Amino acid sequence: MRSSTQLDTATTGTTRLPDSLCTHTLKCPTAASPDREAAHVVAAHPEQGWSLLCNAVVLFEDTGELLPDGRVIAPHRPLVIVI
Repeated sequence: MRSSTQLDTATTGTTRLPDSLCTHTLKCPTAASPDREAAHVVAAHPEQGWSLLCNAVVLFEDTGELLPDGRVIAPHRPLVIVI
């Protein structure tokens, strides 16, 4: 039996993150959840502009996201209304 935190290796030899790295009590939202950005940061690289969340989502400082299945979520900064 495999550990849920063990990394999977694809047939191409590249390492793929598991669907969730969350070990918190009260699990963080999954990558498929609308509130996926609320998951805990497990690796922060502000000098490069990205963070890895425990649900295996890569969150970029421009609010774009890379999901574990390879889908890209475009940046979604709130609109600034100037009066």
